[in-house]
Amino acid sequence: MEKEEWQKKGSGHRQRLRDRFLECGLESFTDVEVVELLLSFGTPRSDCKEAARKAIQEFGGFSAVLEESPASLRRIDGIGPKNGFAIHFIQAVARRYLRDRLRGKRYLNSSSDVRDYLLHSMRGLKKEVFTVIYLDSSHAIIDTETIAEGTINVNTVYPRELVKRALRKNAAALIIAHNHPSGSLQPSSQDMQLTRTLFLLGKLMQIQVLDHIIIGDGSYSFADQGLMLDISCQCRETMERLQQES
Repeated sequence: MEKEEWQKKGSGHRQRLRDRFLECGLESFTDVEVVELLLSFGTPRSDCKEAARKAIQEFGGFSAVLEESPASLRRIDGIGPKNGFAIHFIQAVARRYLRDRLRGKRYLNSSSDVRDYLLHSMRGLKKEVFTVIYLDSSHAIIDTETIAEGTINVNTVYPRELVKRALRKNAAALIIAHNHPSGSLQPSSQDMQLTRTLFLLGKLMQIQVLDHIIIGDGSYSFADQGLMLDISCQCRETMERLQQES
């Protein structure tokens, strides 16, 4: 009897959360309430409030919970395979939604949407990933693709393969992006070398590299900081020197 009463009480609480969302939107929710409701999708007859609170405390925040793998989430008492799946699935759905929303939009008019997508898909990851956004000749977005994981440098990204992928998609321009798991936004010497290599190779193939964005505790744009202009000048000098030597 006590179990039935608890289930009725829990069901009423979750229904109130759903009603509040429909009436007031997600802004009316605390982070714990958001995670609690997500967990309840996996186990609708279980009390998920305490598990949600523990997850946020353990992993350091709402976004960190969404980025955790199902195996990591199951370390929290009260979160099982079905709960973990619900969290992991909703994160993947959000990433696909943000990615697909970009297609066909002009980059110059949608740069904030691009930042939102990159921040959502990369911030908080435990390893580095390298993502490419392909654009056509009018800088409309054709597609996005993650092409490398792990330490990001010229030995793992394979610039020639990236150019081949761009040519197959008929891309005229690229935006490249990667994350720093440490949260740092400072470009490393490897980041600079990779950008110069890709810019120069793209130039030779008539593919423009518009920007390199680093995702950490926020985002850092090479173009906004004037680094793409510096790299363009360096590559032009390199090409002029090669022409003179030939």
